Amino acid sequence: MSSAGTSSQVITIKPSLPIELLPNDIARIFSQVHPAILLSAFYVRFPALVADPTSTLLSTLLPLAAVQTLYAVVCLPAVGSNTKVVKKVKVNAPKKAEGDVAKRMLTSFVALLFTIFSIPILSILQILFGAPLTTHLPHTLLCSGHVALLTVFPLIYVHGSDSKKWREVISLYSPIDEVFGGALGCLLGAWVGAVPIPLDWDREWQKWPVTIVAGAYAGYVLGKTIGAWGLKGRRIELD
Repeated sequence: MSSAGTSSQVITIKPSLPIELLPNDIARIFSQVHPAILLSAFYVRFPALVADPTSTLLSTLLPLAAVQTLYAVVCLPAVGSNTKVVKKVKVNAPKKAEGDVAKRMLTSFVALLFTIFSIPILSILQILFGAPLTTHLPHTLLCSGHVALLTVFPLIYVHGSDSKKWREVISLYSPIDEVFGGALGCLLGAWVGAVPIPLDWDREWQKWPVTIVAGAYAGYVLGKTIGAWGLKGRRIELD
């Protein structure tokens, strides 16, 4: 009887929750300043991007990595951490805070390493979606590097190797937050950014991959903002 009762029990799987910012004012402020930093830097460098895409994308790759790392360490919970606000003041609170920062910095370093490994995969996906195969390979790789830092890095930082989380992300069923929203917006923006390239406008900024990168940055900021303020906690229903 007991075995029959056990077998008839329904196993319920708790749905995952959206990513919450770290519970402090610095995280909330920098999370709002972060999109402005990205867009203003991109706006300043846009003429150089049009004139020389490869050198501009290469020279801005490390600054982008620094900004994204700072955003992750200051604003986002590292994988496996707890973002609940602790009201009781403990004697060893400063030591615990230092340990948390060290953990977040280590997690960001590991996330950056895995982000590098994702660049060839994103480049192959771009080629499958129409990027030049026999030419402009440095352009495609550098474009993928920027997209990877905007999308893959924050996702790895907060989700790590959690297979359940990644299944939700890949299936687009992850709850919307500023990390998932930013990643989704970046990819959609890059896809939309490809639209002007084949048009017969004869504009210098239509060359590969200027509009892809522009769409990726614009989509990331828009998706991050919507994920943080508009649709947070909701899921994409494909049925």
